[in-house]
Amino acid sequence: MALFAVSTDSTSDLKKEYVQRSAVYFVPLTFTMEKDGVIEEGLDHFSTEQEYVEFYKKVREGYFPRTAKLNYQAHMDHFTAMAEAGVEDVVHFTISSGLANTITITKQAAADVKAKYPKFNVYAVDPLSATAGQGVLVRIAVDCRDQGMTAKETYELLMEIRNNVQHCIIPDNLFYLKKGGRVSATSAVVGTMLNIKPMLTFDVEGKLKVVEKCKGMKKAFARIADYMQKAPCDERGLAIVVHTDNPTGAQELATLLENRWGIKPIIDIMGPVIGSHVGPGSVSCCWVSTKTRTELMGDL
Repeated sequence: MALFAVSTDSTSDLKKEYVQRSAVYFVPLTFTMEKDGVIEEGLDHFSTEQEYVEFYKKVREGYFPRTAKLNYQAHMDHFTAMAEAGVEDVVHFTISSGLANTITITKQAAADVKAKYPKFNVYAVDPLSATAGQGVLVRIAVDCRDQGMTAKETYELLMEIRNNVQHCIIPDNLFYLKKGGRVSATSAVVGTMLNIKPMLTFDVEGKLKVVEKCKGMKKAFARIADYMQKAPCDERGLAIVVHTDNPTGAQELATLLENRWGIKPIIDIMGPVIGSHVGPGSVSCCWVSTKTRTELMGDL
């Protein structure tokens, strides 16, 4: 019998099939798509691959996506439903505190639910990442649960290894980063004209940082392989290549890493909430390494 439950919001980009098979409690974020004054609402919990593809197709066609973090009431509803179902200890994941203050909202809602249900305890994990990096930690928590570990033991392990989860995020162009204020408008125009692919990573505070600018995807992929040499996968061999409707690029990177380092990454597609900020065509990789982020990247 499991000693605790695993819960996450949708910024972990775990697919519905995995969530259901692994008995993960899941709370989806919402998003909107706007074009020509018409707004469509969506839920970040697609059931099929085609739904992801259609989302990125719309973005390419000029639909403007907007996202919103989970508010206090959404957390209250999620945790209350778990408590009423008899869940006691929970390891819950939300987006990096370096990107949003959702972890603070999570802890407040958890405390308020506990006031009504005293046996209900939430171990709120700030993953210092998002998308596949957050999802990697959820996968590890599921393994810990299935191995009979307690919520406290699992939480302590996750807090210890979260800065060993490395990321290399390669947007296809700079325009979506410009919208998010990561690069200037001039850099976006010039970089796109020159086929510059920025490489971002999460630093020790869970903030996104540009670490390199590569000329084309192939050179960017080669640099990811170089980073993996400096900070190899740990004994789990857990790596994920995630893309925003670029399956060809994702397969190319996964094959490169497998041929060079003998690992076989999981290939997945990014959900609409995080994908809205990266843009279509991106390819990214995350892995649990033997090195910390500081050991790999230094002081960013």
